[in-house]
Amino acid sequence: MVPAPADRPADLPPPTDDNLLITGDAMHVLDALRKTPEWAAKYVGKIKLVYIDPPFNTGQTFNDYEDGIEHSIWLTMLRDRLRQIKQLLADDGSVWVHLDDVEVHRCRAVLDEEFGSDNFVAEVVWQKADSPRSDAKGLSVSHDTILVYRRTSKWMPNRVARLASTDATFGSQDGDPVLWRKKDSTAPGGATHQGMVYAIQNPVSGILMYPGVGRHWAMDQQWMLEQMSEYASYELRDIADNEKRAHLCGIETAEVRPGVKALMLAEPLHVASARATARYEAGNWPTVYLTGPRGSRGIQRKQHISDIGRVPETWWPHSEVGHNRSAKNEIKALFPQIHPFSTPKPERLLERIIRIASAPGDIVLDCFAGSGTTAAVAHKMGRRWVTSELLPETANTYTKPRLLKVVHGADAGGVTSATQRVPLDDLPEGITVEEAQQFNRLLNKVSKVVSGLDPGTIRSLKDATKTKDETTTLWHGGGGFTHLQVGPSMYEVDDDEGDVYLSEAAVNGAWSKSVAAQLRFTLTPEHPLFCGVRGRQRLAVVDGVADEIVVRVVVENLRDKESAIIVAKIVLPEAENLLQDLSPGSRLKKAPRDLFPKRTIR
Repeated sequence: MVPAPADRPADLPPPTDDNLLITGDAMHVLDALRKTPEWAAKYVGKIKLVYIDPPFNTGQTFNDYEDGIEHSIWLTMLRDRLRQIKQLLADDGSVWVHLDDVEVHRCRAVLDEEFGSDNFVAEVVWQKADSPRSDAKGLSVSHDTILVYRRTSKWMPNRVARLASTDATFGSQDGDPVLWRKKDSTAPGGATHQGMVYAIQNPVSGILMYPGVGRHWAMDQQWMLEQMSEYASYELRDIADNEKRAHLCGIETAEVRPGVKALMLAEPLHVASARATARYEAGNWPTVYLTGPRGSRGIQRKQHISDIGRVPETWWPHSEVGHNRSAKNEIKALFPQIHPFSTPKPERLLERIIRIASAPGDIVLDCFAGSGTTAAVAHKMGRRWVTSELLPETANTYTKPRLLKVVHGADAGGVTSATQRVPLDDLPEGITVEEAQQFNRLLNKVSKVVSGLDPGTIRSLKDATKTKDETTTLWHGGGGFTHLQVGPSMYEVDDDEGDVYLSEAAVNGAWSKSVAAQLRFTLTPEHPLFCGVRGRQRLAVVDGVADEIVVRVVVENLRDKESAIIVAKIVLPEAENLLQDLSPGSRLKKAPRDLFPKRTIR
């Protein structure tokens, strides 16, 4: 692990070190995460976000993988991976599948089948190109599609950064240090929320304020009582207004919920009015504020700029999340001497996905790592991550070196920093940064073609609307990861007969670990005899013959009420008989025959 730099801002998510880069086939990696007890306890049902960018099956052949498989084979491969992924996802997790237009319609049918059509969230359109391709045979394709499915209805998206045009709608007419805009203090549905339809007495005028017809107060009564009590003393009181409340709810008086009390002044009106007027004139009002002349008419609610984000949309333009060309530039900056990876994704694209679908500390999985963009961005955003890459050449050329650069703070590109436009000096009141930038740009054009303009005035206008780019570093390095390699298979299969054989790799400790994972035993590497444990059962793997001596040694090392599973390449009949006599709950298994009971073994 690389420690975070001392000058790292305290408000940034801390770097993570509990991360995995695995070189190997996604099928084996996902199986290991699900079935190996040590990893299953850590990952099954706990992964918050899965992003996969599988080979698009376009019929093209790239340098980094062959991409052209018959549709049915491709869909079967994807379906099998999705089934594995589903078991790893948390109930409030989601899976994002990145595709082009070749397989997207087929893939959505598979996702509906595996996750349920009711768990479909969205079909995101990413503008991957910023200009048309002149060599396109038909229409130039400018987008990819990202299919989003949730694990269950517990998943909720996080909001994304607001647009500058939205920020321009906020202000602070009362001197509140946090910008805000007005928000209706009521919501629709009065008939179904009758307990939130009641009178509130205005502290300045004394009039009774009600929500409109068919509406109710948006916040609960206790909260409204606390807010109004900042202006005057209030109490809950029954004012026998059932007829009025029934009218507002659109129901008969006999049907209205009885016993709903009003918020009424608990002091004389002249006292309350003086106090409320003074509070109103003091500024920096409560969240519920008074409207009309000196607050005598109604109430509204503040919506602070710090409380809202932007609801995620399904159209993601390249201006917001980057495009293919920007992604290739990021890879070129990291590896200037290497030909760019064929299909990288821009870091800003992954940043948006990770921001919407996870929080710092959550686990992000990508089992088609490629150039490692998902893991790199997840690391920079304080998420834990697991990623796998099939080809050792790709992992060693791109994925691992890139992630090492991230850990060591040597990756200055992508989302390492954020640049925003800010005013050079104070802008004129009511002018946003974007408006000032556009005005300055247009003023330059106009002043070049229109004669007779006063140079001093032009200069003053330009000075008053000058803006600049300000860059903030968001990633400073730190954290770490473990690089694992999927080992060679312990078994070989006869494709014609379906027979299973032990491979040459099935020796010593490697085979013991494989058997433990296959039988779902937790490894016990510190034990001199047993290589795994599962409850009160012990696992012994014998790279050779299980005879009477082996059985006696195993049984002698069992604790009270423990049993054993002994796996060996050769099992002698007398050893099986002896084990039944000495430890009736224990079993001997011959490999691979008894490990693959559904196959014909020779």
